[in-house]
Order: sequence, then C-alpha cells, then structure tokens
Amino acid sequence: MAAPSAVLQSEWTKVKSVRSTVWTLTLALLLTVVVSGLICLAYRLNWSDMSAADRFTFDPTNTSLAGLWFGQLALIAFGTLLIASEYSTGMIRTSLAAVPQRATFYVCKAAVAAGLTFAIGIVISFVSYFVGQSVLSGHKTSSLGDAHVLRALIGAALYMTLMVLFAYGVATMVRSPMVSLGILIPFFFIVSGILSAIPGVKKFAKYLPDQAGQKIMQVVSDPDNHTSYGPWGGIAIMGVWVAAALLGGFVLLKKRDA
Repeated sequence: MAAPSAVLQSEWTKVKSVRSTVWTLTLALLLTVVVSGLICLAYRLNWSDMSAADRFTFDPTNTSLAGLWFGQLALIAFGTLLIASEYSTGMIRTSLAAVPQRATFYVCKAAVAAGLTFAIGIVISFVSYFVGQSVLSGHKTSSLGDAHVLRALIGAALYMTLMVLFAYGVATMVRSPMVSLGILIPFFFIVSGILSAIPGVKKFAKYLPDQAGQKIMQVVSDPDNHTSYGPWGGIAIMGVWVAAALLGGFVLLKKRDA
C-alpha cells in the first residue's frame, strides 16, 4: 500500500518534470498580465470619452484581472493534461500499478495540482494587478489597502485553482486530451457567453461555474449585473460544480479499467 506522502511526492515529481506544465502555467501568466495591461491601457486612453456613470462603476481591480479570461485557456489545458495525457500515453496503467489505491492516486494528483495552481495564481493575480494599476496611472486606481482588493486578488488565485480542478475532473471522465479540450474550451469561451446574452436563460447562466466564480474578483458592484449571491457565494457555486466534476471523475476512475 503506497503511503499518501509518497504518492504526493511522486505526483509532484511527475508534474514538475513534464514540459507542458511549465509552458501552460507560463502561458497563463503571460496571457493574463499582457492582456490585462492592454485592457487597462485602452481604458486609460479612452477615459475622457467615458460617461460619468461608466466612470463611477469602473472597477480598477477587476479590470487589472480582466486578462484572466484568456489566461484560463492555459489553465484549462494544464488541468486537462494532468490526467488525460496519462491515458493518451498509456502511463495511467503504470501509475495505477504503482498506486493501486485509486482514491489515493486521484486525490494526491488533485492536491498537487491545486497547491501548484494556487501558488502560481497568487503570482499571476498580484503581478497583473500591479501592472494594471501602473498602466491606469491615476485613473481611479486602487491600492492593496482598499476594501475588498485583497479578497479579489486572493479570490482570483482561488478561481484559477478551481478552474484547473474542474478541468481535471472532466478530463478524468473523458480520458482524452482532445475531447476534453473540445468540450471545455467551447463551453467556457462560447457557450457561457452566448447563454448570458439570451434573455430567457440569462439568470441560469449566472450560475455557470465561470460566471459565478468570477464574482469574487469584483470590488465595485455593477448595477447592470446584479446577482442573488455575493463574491463568496459565487465561489461556493463554482465549488459545487468542481465537486461534481471531481466526484464524476473519481466514480469512473474506480469503475473502469486503466
């Protein structure tokens, strides 16, 4: 019987030795920071053309994290490749032979992914925030001491972690990198946006994992985007989606052959 500590060490070794881990997490950092900086620059250049209402509801913290919408593409790829790559290469048979307790294997891999993502997520959110505030340069900027700013930044790292775990759970169920990405990327980048624009299903769309989870990154309330839940309520809703995906992945991992 493999000890959890040994499995954690093994999974950490696997994650850090795979080249795709470095590339996907680096891409998440670059996409989030660069795109957030460009969005902040666009607001700065067009500040004088904004209405008084738009200036009043402008959220400098959330705007500095806006690039995460693109950065999550790399995070989804990271969460998918964590497990789906083992299926595509056949390594899953070796992994399960070394760790026959599938629950231990599954939980330890998820724990390593969550810990690494949260640590990188903290770096991404703070770097993106400071770059964004520097670019805005006085146009209603915020500081770390302002109300809810730290919550938004730490919440952004939590959002990234949950996104990776959601992708990990879905990829475990599907077992194919291409099919997993073919489901997740359209869902978050196309379907979610379309549903949020359709009047009949608009209220439902606010409970989708990405839209609910992103609520924690808001510091200034938007009266046009009212929800029945707050920042922590939104991340809790996302947590339910993630728990369902992880549970589904675990059930199928237990039932199926490698």
